[in-house]
Amino acid sequence: MSERPATPEGPGPGNRVLVVDDDAGLARALAINLRAHGWDVTVAGTGTAALDAASAAHPDVVVLDLGLPDVSGLDVIAGIRGWSAVPIVVLSARQLGEDKVDALDAGADDYVTKPFAMNELLARLRAAVRRARPADATSDPVVVAGRLRIDLARRVVERDGAEVRLTPTEWSLLEVLVRHRGRMVGRKQLLQDVWGPGYDTETNYLRVYTAQLRRKLEDDPGAPRHLLTHPGAGYRFEV
Repeated sequence: MSERPATPEGPGPGNRVLVVDDDAGLARALAINLRAHGWDVTVAGTGTAALDAASAAHPDVVVLDLGLPDVSGLDVIAGIRGWSAVPIVVLSARQLGEDKVDALDAGADDYVTKPFAMNELLARLRAAVRRARPADATSDPVVVAGRLRIDLARRVVERDGAEVRLTPTEWSLLEVLVRHRGRMVGRKQLLQDVWGPGYDTETNYLRVYTAQLRRKLEDDPGAPRHLLTHPGAGYRFEV
């Protein structure tokens, strides 16, 4: 459902917020308070609905509860981060340090513990939006490249309408390249983003997994159109 602010001028840039919480009472209270302060509010009660809403509503910031009924809040963060840099403020009753670290490592920008003061939450939302880059917050999660359709939010690749099965590592490599499409990504960055610190020199991993992706995605793996190599430097995805 969508709650729109009752301000005469209507919502402007930096005013769209997606609230994700399965507690209907709390979500309704947040929507009322945020609307009163000029925010255009979309509410989702499940992780699946949150991913759909993030794609459709293009929020400027997401307020996310980790305890969702269908999927983990961490999975929602990962799903959004697959295609967008929209700020994510986690709102959770979990006070353990590990939960906060996990959320931030997954890609959250801030973490607010329940119970919270509304003024503090509003300040954090404004700060998150100020730090964000609008172009990233409104990116399209679906990338079409020739016969390929890559849904970064759903983590699904289709070729001629049929789903292509990728291993988790193949997907991670493709995701990084697609998010930086049109630009070369250096070998060191790819190794760190996909495999983690300590793999800076394992360039053979890139050769092996790029070859596997080409066999699955390219019409002619020997003369690739989308997954291109910059010899000795890195790789690039072209639409």
